[in-house]
Amino acid sequence: MRTLKLTIAYDGTAYAGWQLQPGKPTVQGLLECALKKITGRRAPTLASGRTDAGVHALGQVVGVRTDCLLPPETLLKALNAHLPRDIAVLEAVDAPDGFHPIRDVLRKRYRYVIHDGSVRDVFCRRTAWHDARGRLDVEAMRRAAAPLVGRHDFRSFQSSGAPRKTTVRTVFELSIDRGRAGQGGGPSLSDRHDHTAALSAFSDSFILIDIAADGFLYNMVRAIVGTLAQVGRGRKPESWPGEALEAADRRRAGPTAPPQGLFLVHVDYAPGSNP
Repeated sequence: MRTLKLTIAYDGTAYAGWQLQPGKPTVQGLLECALKKITGRRAPTLASGRTDAGVHALGQVVGVRTDCLLPPETLLKALNAHLPRDIAVLEAVDAPDGFHPIRDVLRKRYRYVIHDGSVRDVFCRRTAWHDARGRLDVEAMRRAAAPLVGRHDFRSFQSSGAPRKTTVRTVFELSIDRGRAGQGGGPSLSDRHDHTAALSAFSDSFILIDIAADGFLYNMVRAIVGTLAQVGRGRKPESWPGEALEAADRRRAGPTAPPQGLFLVHVDYAPGSNP
């Protein structure tokens, strides 16, 4: 048996999330179906994290245990030939023995895209949250986000339904930037597959919220975005996100932002676990 490390991208619009669900289309289900067609037997997969319905990925990492002897580059081509156009395998490599796509993670990087133009962008309806209630105050959102960086209990930003042993996480980066027309999208999280940067080339009405952490709770990014958006609208003071964090109570934070603006950008692994 060998372990393969796949890096995949997908548009999550048509799927009920990553994880297998009876009677529903999922990214994992289609990937495992493609693997079975190629290898002749079921090859269970394990992803770095379970993205929810409507959430996208630019660099999801998936581990596969298989006895298939095809070279990785051949398997990559075969998988892409069997997958729908909204899912693509970007890279396939042999991983070290014992590689675990969840346990070996050092940090994950997400990006959330908000469009606050007065008129909806029909081409970005699946990849950005359109909020037409007025231009958001990015500077206020940046100041409000500062207390969330570091190691904290993020219980206030976790939705129920996915209990964890601990709700403590370390946020390494939390940046908020408005796109700059004609300049290709402002900052990047240094990922070669970061296509979301192109969104803001159309207009300065796109806001990019980038978050990197050692792990994320269920709906944590979307809850943080929903909270910061309330500050950006002027409905809550800049101190509110920090106060909600200290309260360790989901009821004290803002609403959960919708899924279509969220992208899993990249997953970083410990040096010994990389191919």
